[in-house]
Amino acid sequence: MNHNTLKQVILDQLEVIQNAEIIERAYTFEKNVNYILVGLRRSGKSTLLYKMARELVVSGCNWSQIIYVNFEDDRLLGFTKADFNDIIETAYELTDEKEIYYFFDEIQIVDGWEHFARRIADQKQHVYITGSNAKMLSSEMASVLGGRYLPKMIMPFSFGETMDYKSIPHDEKALLSTSKSAKIRKACHEYINHGGFPEAQLLTNAREYIKSVYEKVLLGDIIEREQVKNKSALRLMIKKIAETVMHEISFNALAGNIKATGLKTSTDSMIEYAAHAENAYLLFRTRNYVSKFAEKEGIPRFYFFDNGLLALFLIDKASALLENAVAVHLRRIYGEDIYYFKSKQTGIDIDFYVPEKCCAIQVAYNLDTAEDRETKSLLSFAEKTANIKRLMIVTNEEERTIEKTDTKIEVIPIHKFLLLDSL
Repeated sequence: MNHNTLKQVILDQLEVIQNAEIIERAYTFEKNVNYILVGLRRSGKSTLLYKMARELVVSGCNWSQIIYVNFEDDRLLGFTKADFNDIIETAYELTDEKEIYYFFDEIQIVDGWEHFARRIADQKQHVYITGSNAKMLSSEMASVLGGRYLPKMIMPFSFGETMDYKSIPHDEKALLSTSKSAKIRKACHEYINHGGFPEAQLLTNAREYIKSVYEKVLLGDIIEREQVKNKSALRLMIKKIAETVMHEISFNALAGNIKATGLKTSTDSMIEYAAHAENAYLLFRTRNYVSKFAEKEGIPRFYFFDNGLLALFLIDKASALLENAVAVHLRRIYGEDIYYFKSKQTGIDIDFYVPEKCCAIQVAYNLDTAEDRETKSLLSFAEKTANIKRLMIVTNEEERTIEKTDTKIEVIPIHKFLLLDSL
């Protein structure tokens, strides 16, 4: 790789970092630890790297010690693993300092990156990596990297982070204030409909921005990266999953729905495409806690990593957006340790079960006609499940406590639920 081209890429990127708006996020990083930041595109991974770089300079580091390479830069087209060593050589041409800090953005674009990452970490260099594919955290990659990096998943803004970014108070006093609470509710409505992409927060046409992100994920991170040939079947699958948010769906059913449109596909293709969408952090799934293994894996409930993405596919589906927002919030706090609970024997159907907190959650836009159904499932679940500590119903606006047979069910509005740090 031409060293002058690399120098130009690195120096241009330093100007970007110096002039970038840094958004405070609820993520912390240990000193002298190498990290791999993964997550959905445009969720703020690069900005976190910018923040790290600027903090290094504030602490006494020279800008010449910062080597930042964005592998999506068009000047790096054709970059291969054989070119990685040119980055090291170029770094030593740019600085006389002993310590160098390497920042590699979207490094997964280059096949074989993990071997270089292992080598440079073994040389006791400081390295920070971002990527938009969950395969970077696979057991195979972890084996190659040999524990040299700490992984951290970065998600779009939480509701609390959105409030911070928009400078809207959301502490207990603000929630009790009539005027401030009204602003929080309005902001929550916008968050549920447009999601948490940082760059979309102040846009007048957030939908177009979110659509462009979706197309980049679909075309770049899934179709091109995974070499998907049946693009139409993939698009229809994602659309069908969006329409079934709130409900479990089998891969057989997905294949059947797509075949009904005249396209050729198979159950195996649906399994493969869904895995691609999950690897690109477009979708995640919850599994039935009470099912046997085959059904657990074969009949999931899917959710979108950001509500703005789901909203692209829905017309007047406030209930689905509400439940997706709850799912995303739980995924942020508890990772993959969230389930749904559905038993044909008992008739119990619980939207979310968090074993770590012994908590069961139902989601209902309002309780006008749904109260009996939602409370019946929760009460029956608590009766048949040991050590249940908390029962909740998340609604659009309602807030109260339901007490039946010495059991308490909290009814909490979505804007308050999304501000909880834990259950």
